Amino acid sequence: MSQKMEKFNQERVIEEFESITKEPGRAQREILRKILEENSNAEYLQKLGLGGRTDPESFKECVPLVTHADLDPYIQRIADGETKPILTGKCITTISLSSGTTQGKPKFVPFNDELKRSTMQIFQTSFAFRNREFPIGNGKALQFIYSSKQFKTNGGLIGNTATTNIYRSEEFKNTMRAIHSQCCSPDEVIFGPDFNQSLYCHLLCGLIYWDEVQFIASTFAHSIVYAFRTFEHIWEELCTDIREGVLSSRVTVPSIRTAVSELLKPNPELADSISKRCLGLTNWCSVIPELWPNAKYIYGIMTGSMEPYLMKLRHYAGSLPLMSADYGSSEGWIGANVNPRLPPESVTYAVLPDIGYFEFIPIREKLEEQQLVNTLSANLYTELEPVGLTEVKVGEEYEIIITNLAGLYRYRLGDVVKVAGFHNSTPELQFVCRKNLVLNINIDKNTEKDLQLAVEAASKLIADEKLEVIDFTSHVDLTTDPGHYVIFLELSGEASEEILRRCCNCLDQSFLDAGYVGSRKVKAIGPLELSVVQRGTFQKIMDNSVKQGAAVSQFKTPRCVGASHSMILQILVSNVVESYFSTAFGCT
Repeated sequence: MSQKMEKFNQERVIEEFESITKEPGRAQREILRKILEENSNAEYLQKLGLGGRTDPESFKECVPLVTHADLDPYIQRIADGETKPILTGKCITTISLSSGTTQGKPKFVPFNDELKRSTMQIFQTSFAFRNREFPIGNGKALQFIYSSKQFKTNGGLIGNTATTNIYRSEEFKNTMRAIHSQCCSPDEVIFGPDFNQSLYCHLLCGLIYWDEVQFIASTFAHSIVYAFRTFEHIWEELCTDIREGVLSSRVTVPSIRTAVSELLKPNPELADSISKRCLGLTNWCSVIPELWPNAKYIYGIMTGSMEPYLMKLRHYAGSLPLMSADYGSSEGWIGANVNPRLPPESVTYAVLPDIGYFEFIPIREKLEEQQLVNTLSANLYTELEPVGLTEVKVGEEYEIIITNLAGLYRYRLGDVVKVAGFHNSTPELQFVCRKNLVLNINIDKNTEKDLQLAVEAASKLIADEKLEVIDFTSHVDLTTDPGHYVIFLELSGEASEEILRRCCNCLDQSFLDAGYVGSRKVKAIGPLELSVVQRGTFQKIMDNSVKQGAAVSQFKTPRCVGASHSMILQILVSNVVESYFSTAFGCT
């Protein structure tokens, strides 16, 4: 397999993708047949009474829709060392950890060679389309990627985050070499035990190879923004290292220090050039193209909870294109970005019909405001029967269900997507939101996207004082009667009381969900609370996540902090410096 990867053929990859997407129905039937045949002896499937049948009709009739909670007992048995076929025909030997953003703690997810292969397929497909539009030559990528701590389950299985499982594989390294996307940093930096030391060395290695860097990337946009916020404070120290050829004493991990020291040679000319360029910048605008003039684009996941970082990322990127990476999760991949010229806010993902079996639950539109106000217990989203990949309709929203080769059958991913169009006959999806990440007290249902839009509106007021929102999250406070929303904001500096009061009202008025507006008017939901937290609060949240075993490259700020995020809520509350209550719907 590695030899095949070394001979990457861009046009052939595109041709294969074009061919498979012309008949997605056939591809779906074939992948379902393969999944059910290869795992026919698995305990889970055997007890459902399929009796060897592999057609979609029998599959849907016999196999129920499930959430992670339904499969968790089976996964736990695998993690505890049971070697008989439980979810898959072949034994699972590796476990992935999800990011834990939604439920407050990571989930165990089965990982096998099939998921590894599908990852390489996605990487190659999106690269082929990306490289056709923005060709790169032989060079390197400044990639801010980090591994998590490897652990063993009770049964002796190796456990990592999904990204670390990929980074450690030879297939990944071969693929990166084949598509000229090798990381500037040695493996010792990527797999280093200290995030801050690894970040420092990623930046240093990127500067050492400044003229070879073809693009800048990370798993999530947040990691890139965080890296350059850090760069603003440590660039002079990095220049000193390059000038003298001696690595900073802040890097103490022996393996990292040895590997990076081998790359570092005294280069006063480069240090002077970097210093001159940095001093010539205005508020760090366009720092990336200024320091890496041969970079063609910036690449990473930029949708969903990453969208709030786009403004700052564009500030650093200048005119460099931002490209959103492919669509998937710890549970498996779904689609590739084959339209790389689309901005992140409009990006679509063409579903690969041979990578897994997909179903879609249609989501009915919300009721009108007056209906909501008159409804004591409204179910805003009425669930309908799932439809197949070729049955979805343009403009409609759906919840995704995946079935893959790693033991997940009719698994509710929890993502809501919109069908933006079709590539040949396979749907192109736009990510809308996480279905269960909603602010809800009465008959209101405000999604992550609704929260983001509200914060964006308030950010414009903050900008009047030349400040910016560093990060944000929300919480539903039910300890008051009636309950109310709490929005936590971390700002780049101190804002006036007048601006913060206006921001508070702006946030309250920006939630346009009919259930929220109606409930606020009749006082079924209390005034929104704006809580400003001190600088560094969200850094503490990330540090806490890493301490619990998460990888920085997989970290996502939870946008709705619930009961399952007790430690995060504790960090937020203990760092509040100012609080304001909205007067947008009358006196508090």
